[in-house]
Amino acid sequence: MRKPHILSLALLGGIIGSVFIAAMPLNDDPPTKNETIIRTVGAMLEQGHYSPKKIDDEFSKKIFVEYLKRIDPSKRLLLEKDINKLRKYETKIDDEVHGASLDFFTALDEIYKARLVEAEDIYKQLIEKPFTFDKDENIELDWDKVAFAGNETERKERWRKYLKWQTLERYNDLLDQQEKNKTKADFVAKSNDVLEQEARAKVKKAMDKYFDRLKNKFDENQRFAVLVTTITNEMDPHTDFFPPVEKRSFDERLSGRFFGIGALLMQEDDKIKIRSVSPGGPAWKSGEIQANDVILKVTQANGESEDITGFTTDDAVKVIRGAEGTEVKLTIQKPDGSQKIVPIIRAELKLDETFARSVVITSGKHKIGLIDLPAFYADFQRPQAARCSKDVAKEIEKLKAEGVEGIIMDIRDNGGGSLQEVVNMVGLFIKTGPVVQIRDRAGRPSQMGDNDPSVLYDGPLVVLVNERSASASEIFASAIQDYKRGIVVGSSSTFGKGTVQRAFPVGGAGNGSGAGDLGAVHLTLQKYYRINGGATQLKGVESDIVLTGLYEAYKMREKDSPNALIWDEMPKASYQTWQAAPDVTLLQQKSKDRLSANNVFKAIEDNTNVLADNRKTSRSLDLQKYKVQLKEIKDVSGKVRDLTKLKDDLSVSNLQVDLSVINSDSLKKDRNDFWVKYLKKDVYLNETINVMDDVIQQKGMAVKN
Repeated sequence: MRKPHILSLALLGGIIGSVFIAAMPLNDDPPTKNETIIRTVGAMLEQGHYSPKKIDDEFSKKIFVEYLKRIDPSKRLLLEKDINKLRKYETKIDDEVHGASLDFFTALDEIYKARLVEAEDIYKQLIEKPFTFDKDENIELDWDKVAFAGNETERKERWRKYLKWQTLERYNDLLDQQEKNKTKADFVAKSNDVLEQEARAKVKKAMDKYFDRLKNKFDENQRFAVLVTTITNEMDPHTDFFPPVEKRSFDERLSGRFFGIGALLMQEDDKIKIRSVSPGGPAWKSGEIQANDVILKVTQANGESEDITGFTTDDAVKVIRGAEGTEVKLTIQKPDGSQKIVPIIRAELKLDETFARSVVITSGKHKIGLIDLPAFYADFQRPQAARCSKDVAKEIEKLKAEGVEGIIMDIRDNGGGSLQEVVNMVGLFIKTGPVVQIRDRAGRPSQMGDNDPSVLYDGPLVVLVNERSASASEIFASAIQDYKRGIVVGSSSTFGKGTVQRAFPVGGAGNGSGAGDLGAVHLTLQKYYRINGGATQLKGVESDIVLTGLYEAYKMREKDSPNALIWDEMPKASYQTWQAAPDVTLLQQKSKDRLSANNVFKAIEDNTNVLADNRKTSRSLDLQKYKVQLKEIKDVSGKVRDLTKLKDDLSVSNLQVDLSVINSDSLKKDRNDFWVKYLKKDVYLNETINVMDDVIQQKGMAVKN
């Protein structure tokens, strides 16, 4: 499972130094660059990781299997005999980490380059022949269910089916376009043979680019970086290796100011996939782009369209980027298989697009404030820069001036950020006390807490989360829950990341950001725990009131990663719960009663389960059966989309004091208007408001300590 982009927490004191002793070479020759990298990274893992696995023969076997999967994910290049030939290295990778020469990588890379040439020849032969789509045959798209081809004939057949499937997708699109355009005055019908030829030509163009990039851009350095990343990820999913260019790109994304559509891309097989979407950016503003979407085509304002199948992320970014204010259209494919064209206006992206902001909601019973917090941001390099705890405090003051009777903290899709900011923010809602507990590699415990007895806001509080609320978000939600300060509403549990990372340079002294001249390792150093003693690792934070999330069925949480660190616990901290907490059991019963007559969230659960079951399954290569499968997916996807949107708008409005700033910039106004429009239709917010109404009615109830 690909992990989502989760921001590392700000590091605490007492962490290990940045000097690691790499394994000595087993011969007298000076180590190569790659040998230096793998030995240094190995030393970092063994000497610094919070819970290092022993780098031995068993570790080596896992790397052997996983690297083959990553280097040839669709199993259309390597043959079974290649794997058998490489078996002699299966238990040698640990030796290479500890100083032996890089025989495994060298041997595999030679085979890889030879098989790549052969696969290109196979593709070029097959794509010249027309396909027919009336034969009852299928292609398996879950590559984990497919073994490496036993011989050249089997590999060629695998390529034939893959190319036929690619052509079928485009052929079906052309048929649909022709059907839609047939009533136009200048319409000229094309034969099915011509449409098939056009579809095949599109596939050929895309595959030519795919092979060009595999041969010329996915070079030895990149393939080696994949091997090192495979090794680091075996320790845990958040310990990563970044080559220098990727480290710089990572730093840019965290700097708060960069250019693009506002989406982090990743390459998976021959597809460009959305890894995450920057809140407030153009892609986010579209309302149509989410993590795990695949970008199929990029169309410029002049109408020039480019199929980016086979592109690297760098090449895809070059096509997607352009002049500020110009339009680019992305043809995207959703995880359920449905496709749509999304127009996006390019804009410069800055950190202030992810700042805290608020609105006022009139429920019919009460006046409620909502604060949206996309990230726990803080720029420690610039003392005067924005920090989320200060910004949230400002929003609270504005909402209090508006006379709100309760506040909803919306941290859905909030991937984390600064640990200190979490502590500061919890302090806005409680008196003094611990907020988070930490344990390092040596087992040493520590705490961070709020020492300011003042409470900025003491009224009813609800925290709205989903399955992609992670890391720092989970600290905030768990602290509010443990103090019984407020109610957590949302998916069954949050993401479940309870680990802390820090960047260390590989080679060279680094530049202050953790990047050395050979790259950097983001190393897991600590785990954090709730003040009740339990870890958020794996389990996340369980909502007090559960509203089934859109991604519950997609196996995207920390617990779904086989290399995730274990859940454990430590002694409970000493703290005093809130003295005016609502009765959670009563709130749960009221919510259950409301939803029993028309349980929209049960319907969402049922339909998203269907979509999840449809992912990576066998697909028919018969046109009529393909159309039936596609329609089924589109119908269910449409149901989910309709279920998440309210028929009657909620009463959501901007604060009067914010309007002058919002209206001062057309792009800012557009983004704000889209956000408010989204909230008005949000079925999750609707029930959260109902819960808040119940909490307000219980205000002043004594808590049972």
